[in-house]
Amino acid sequence: MTPLRPSAPTTTGATGSSAPGCDDPTVPISRALINALDTASDAGAAQPDTPIGHDPAGPDTEIGGADAGELPLSVWATAQTSPAAQRKGRYVPESTAHPAKMLPAVAAHAISHYTRPGELVFDPMAGSGTTLVEAIDAGRRAVGVEYEPHWVAVARANLALARERGHDHDGEIVRGDARQLPLLLPEKYRGQVALVVTSPPYGSSLHGQVVTAGTNSPDGKVHKFHWRYGSVLDRGNLANVGHHRLLAGFTRILTGCAAVLRPGGHVAITARPWREHAELIDLPSQIIACGLAAGLVPVERCVALLARVADEELVARGSFFQRDFIRKQREQGLPLHLIAHEDVIVLRRPLDPATTSSVGVLDRDAEGRQVRA
Repeated sequence: MTPLRPSAPTTTGATGSSAPGCDDPTVPISRALINALDTASDAGAAQPDTPIGHDPAGPDTEIGGADAGELPLSVWATAQTSPAAQRKGRYVPESTAHPAKMLPAVAAHAISHYTRPGELVFDPMAGSGTTLVEAIDAGRRAVGVEYEPHWVAVARANLALARERGHDHDGEIVRGDARQLPLLLPEKYRGQVALVVTSPPYGSSLHGQVVTAGTNSPDGKVHKFHWRYGSVLDRGNLANVGHHRLLAGFTRILTGCAAVLRPGGHVAITARPWREHAELIDLPSQIIACGLAAGLVPVERCVALLARVADEELVARGSFFQRDFIRKQREQGLPLHLIAHEDVIVLRRPLDPATTSSVGVLDRDAEGRQVRA
């Protein structure tokens, strides 16, 4: 496995560009922390006193005093119906063009599991507004931030459509760079968010749609479309930067999320590994590293199925690109399989930063003893 290596600290914005008037340094992720995530399951001596949100001393360090492999796991059956069926009649047609739409059932499951009616849900990279729509449909309040003006307009249209269905809970989206959250969100949201649901961009290798001879291709050939975010020349867009800068930028976003979360609030991040030149990029583990660097505590690593659960098997819903890639890799002798799930990394803002662990947040009972919250 080849882990992503974050870039060294800089004095510019998290991905090489900053909002006007903001010169905050990039939040670095140490190589030791990333290596620790890759080797935690085989680690020997632990260093349980390593503070959450700080760099460990070496590759044998455990995460917050517990092995990353010990995080509780659950499986979410979130693809029993197709993505198109999940969105039919609930999202405007323009939503289809977004290159990396979250499955509505994934957002809905996280919202129902980690929040109660009336609580506030936030998505710092809201895209076409899936998290926001699922939140207000479930009787929660919602706020989002989105970088691209086009998707801000689509998200607002989706919120309007949800209100037409009778869901009139508060829901709004703000246009801006999520790396600048302290400058974007009104003060009223600080410390009020019960749940953050979001996903980093994976890049064009996993995004996009196709037209073929059987689906109105003008020349009978396969053509790819809707696979890019905005202008490829816009280096302020995290989808257009390298892996290292993506990690640094996402760490900065999570640091901003920690400020708006209430104590004990959760962050659910969907991510998946992918292959680049036949090397596995373990993005989910890197996301855990980003959360730790932002001062959040890992509490779960779940599986959100992208395949339908049948009586005796999983029925994969792989895209054309995934199937084509798998076919070519098998022809070269590499026995890969279709991706059938996304990882869901669940983090938590500590109730008390001095009394946390990686498998839950510790509180104190009436006699001062530590108990699991």
